This record gives sequence, structure tokens and C-alpha cells, in this order.
Amino acid sequence: MTPLALAPDTTYLAFEFSSRITTPVISGAINGAVYGLLGLGLVLLYKSNRIFNFAQGEFASVAAFTTYAGTAGFGLPKMPYVFAAILGVSAAVVVALLTERLVVQPLFNQPKVTLVVATAGTALLLIALEGFVFGAEGVGLDPVIAGDALTSGGLRVTNQGVFVVVVLAVLAALTALFFSRTKTGTAILAVSMEPTATSLVGIPVKRISALTWGLAGLLGGVAGILFAGNGGLLGPGALTAFALIPAFTAAVFGGITSLPGAFLGGVLIGIIQTLGARNIPESVVPDANQVVIFFVLLLTLLIRPAGLLGKET
Repeated sequence: MTPLALAPDTTYLAFEFSSRITTPVISGAINGAVYGLLGLGLVLLYKSNRIFNFAQGEFASVAAFTTYAGTAGFGLPKMPYVFAAILGVSAAVVVALLTERLVVQPLFNQPKVTLVVATAGTALLLIALEGFVFGAEGVGLDPVIAGDALTSGGLRVTNQGVFVVVVLAVLAALTALFFSRTKTGTAILAVSMEPTATSLVGIPVKRISALTWGLAGLLGGVAGILFAGNGGLLGPGALTAFALIPAFTAAVFGGITSLPGAFLGGVLIGIIQTLGARNIPESVVPDANQVVIFFVLLLTLLIRPAGLLGKET
């Protein structure tokens, strides 16, 4: 009788482990990859301008909405997904560059809190424009690649999820090479550490600032398309509401001055968020997926403000 009694329990425990641990870890890592991309843009701008960019989530939204417009033929000629995505990322880069030129540069010598508030104002303006053009109800953006890569019991990994992880890995490698092997990448790091000294030796600080904002727009644009395609529904301000705070937490947790820390922090925050949502009952902690993020952010600021890989500034 004992072996017969143990078999169902073993199966049940295996299923519980899969649904409560394995699946949340995998899906959390996929979401975290997107947080890492947004977080990397935040770190870049913090290192170069010493500000937190509240508009980073809306750079992502601009790319996602533009991609939707291209694929659905909404105000644009209907086009294949890849061309719509390229157009979307390009739109995000243009908006980031316009933000740098029209908002950041005129206020560059003002207190940093003024710049932070200005980026928040930019985000609110972009949210209003998105609502005016696309409506407040939201639209649906298809995934880049449909279908499932793996289904086993309660575990489901979509092709979109695999694509997100691959894109993160490629961009992480390219970013590392850019900052370690190119003169432009070295110049950006130099400006972030000693802007006055670098201007004295002939490095164009304003041009480097514009380039950094353009890179932040590119990373945000890629993240926005992947995040919206993974979730399906896209509304005005959705990425700021659901992705910006996790991305900021990822940047702080990984190290607000560390580029690799942004990637690592994003993946870890995604996993922590999904584990919390799956294992903490709503009756105990409502909206546990958001609460755990704020808890990690507060704990990091209290115990290790520099983050896992960051340095004190």
C-alpha cells in the first residue's frame, strides 16, 4: 500500500514544484530580460547626465505603437513585421534625440531635480499623444514570432520568450564590445566620469550626450516591442506603469553605475517578481508582483545603495 500511496503525492509535488518554481523562474527571466534592456538605458543616462529618465518607458511605447501602426496599417502603409519594427525603433531613437535636444540641453545647467521633473513631463506628454492617436482602450501587438518552443506539463515557453532572451544576449555582447573596444564607447564612459576634463581634451560632450540618448532610445525601443508583443495588449502609459518601475529597480539592484548590473538586475528582478506573484496569495498580499518589487528596491537602498555590481558615486 505504501508505494501506491506515494506515487500520487510524488507526482503532485513535482507538479507543484514546476508550477510554483520552474515556470515562474523561466517566465520571470524572460520578462526580466526586457527590464534589463530598459534598465541599461536608464544606467547609460544616469552615467552620462546623472539623472533618472522618467521618459524611458515612453520611448519603449513609441516604438511599440509605431510597430503596431505599421503591421496593422493604422495611419501607415501596411508592412511586414520586421520593417514595422525597424520603423518603431527608429521612431524611439528620434523621440529620444528630440528629448535630449529640446528638453535636456536647455536645462542642462539647472539642478538635476529640474531635469528629472522635465523627463516626467516629457513622459506625460507622450502618454497624452498616444491616447489621442490610438485611443485610451489600447491596441494589440502581435509577438515577433508566434507559437510555442516548449510545452511540458505546466511549463510553456513561447518562441517570443526565446527570442527575447536571444536578443538580450546579443545586445549584451554588443554593448560590452562597444564600450570596451570602440573609441566612441570609451568616450561615453570618459564623459560620464569626468565631463569637464574630457571637454578640455577635445571630446565633444554635447555630441556624446546626444549619442547616449539615442542609444537609450534604441534599447528602449527594442524592449518596448518585445514587451508589448509578449503581453499582447498595449495602452497609453502601459510600459511606464508596468515596465519602468521594475526596470528602475533592476538598475538600482544591479548597480545604477554598472552596465552589466542592469542586465543582471533585470533578469533577477523578473524572476523575483514572478515568483512572488505565483507563491504569495492575493488574500495575503494584494498585487504581490508589484509589492515584491518595491520591497526589493527599498531593501537595496537600505542595505547596499550601490547595488550588486555598482560603485559608490
